[in-house]
Amino acid sequence: MKNKVAFLTMLVVTIVGCSSHDHSDLTVFMADVKAKPAGQIEPIPTFTPYEPFDYSVTQMRSPFQRPVTIENLVQLLPASSITPNQSRVKEYLEQFPLESLNMVGTISQKGVLWALIDDNDGNVHYVKEGNYLGMDHGQIRVIGENHVQVMEIITNGVAGWVERPRNIELIEE
Repeated sequence: MKNKVAFLTMLVVTIVGCSSHDHSDLTVFMADVKAKPAGQIEPIPTFTPYEPFDYSVTQMRSPFQRPVTIENLVQLLPASSITPNQSRVKEYLEQFPLESLNMVGTISQKGVLWALIDDNDGNVHYVKEGNYLGMDHGQIRVIGENHVQVMEIITNGVAGWVERPRNIELIEE
């Protein structure tokens, strides 16, 4: 009970101590506000009524659906006998993308023309026709004095494989 009396006493003292009888600053502020001319409120803007849109192409295919299903596309493609030999042992240059390999020269030895391929790791490798290079099952078909013709086997994106010819040109320094 003594705690309640002490609390109420402190509350009354705080309220009385914080209150001030001088409200002249508040009176001056209110007089300034009332002395300013009153503004005009802008009228509410008029809005055009909503007109519903009649979507008349509901019977057509949605632009967010695939136009042809994958199953139908596979049936339309001719069967291809091209497949990479997955069971053969990979050669060293097949770990590099074909774009990173550079032809730096050729050398002929016992009637065989060898191409000199730089792997951009500071190593130059001897390759001949029939060797593989690049990451897409690329096989060297022709070695010329200033180019190497490679035939890659890449996926057609559906369920088969296609051949893609590529060239590695000789880099002149």
